[in-house]
Amino acid sequence: MKHFKSWISLVFILGFPIKMLFAQAPEPPIPIEIMPSSDQLYFQMVVKKQFAPTSQFNFFTVTTFTANYQNDMRKSSVLIPAQIQYEFGKKGFGVMAGGEMNSVIGFYPVFGPLHTYASKEFLAVTVATFYVNQEQDFKLFGLYEYKPVLSEKWTLYTRLQFIYNQSIREGDHNRSYLYLRAGLKKGPMIFGIGANLDQFGPDKQYRDSFGLFVRWELR
Repeated sequence: MKHFKSWISLVFILGFPIKMLFAQAPEPPIPIEIMPSSDQLYFQMVVKKQFAPTSQFNFFTVTTFTANYQNDMRKSSVLIPAQIQYEFGKKGFGVMAGGEMNSVIGFYPVFGPLHTYASKEFLAVTVATFYVNQEQDFKLFGLYEYKPVLSEKWTLYTRLQFIYNQSIREGDHNRSYLYLRAGLKKGPMIFGIGANLDQFGPDKQYRDSFGLFVRWELR
């Protein structure tokens, strides 16, 4: 009986590091962000969740809307992609399929390749989207973050985010933007300054907004 108890203790001692080795990696947070400016309010939410701890399938969306304070719908916009992604191995390459809804063209099915890289300091997401529509739209999306640690409590936060959407059949520009952020991170909260640079339509009507942003990472 004494030897049996010793073996049980040994199993638990050896099993602890094995359990830690194969423990589920922490899921990425769900960041929500608001940036008020002089004439509009910008909101963004990013969700990436695996279907199961060991699954190579995940759900991904970068939902954004811009609301004009005067409720001028011509100056407000909504963009909601909903993608099921499949990643090959551990290199970050994969494919996606799903749908996208926006306030200009409505809803269309989409598909395309993607690449994701994530570390403690860097995040890089690149998605090429082909639309199943008459215009044969194509969109390139990029989201890149750099977050170096400054001290025990503070981290620098920078982000470059863009899309470029164009009709392959007609050769016209549909929609593009460049969003820039720079600030500080403490715990789940990030705050700083931001710039939204937008272009709309074939004639690339330009619109910009600048302001302070607040971002909170939900877990």
